[in-house]
Amino acid sequence: MAKGYWINMFREVKDPAKVDAYRKLAVPVMQASGGKFLVRGDPAKVYEHGAMERVVVIEFESVEQAIAVHDSPGYQAALKALGDGAVRDLRIVEGV
Repeated sequence: MAKGYWINMFREVKDPAKVDAYRKLAVPVMQASGGKFLVRGDPAKVYEHGAMERVVVIEFESVEQAIAVHDSPGYQAALKALGDGAVRDLRIVEGV
């Protein structure tokens, strides 16, 4: 079975305190569910239509596992803490 990858791009951080509260709740939920952080940070360089914005990539055992984590009560609590603190682009993609 192909792994699932959670790809999150922060388009805009409006309230760093809310982002920090989100992280404190979200990271343990993802790690407890088998999520492995592969990328966390700003790009070293961008090309074409790339944007210089924070990127997070998390590997899960499957797409279904990544979706289950997103839809879980623990992660939903993290999203509630984030509220309007950031504009993000989140994708779950199947690995090859």
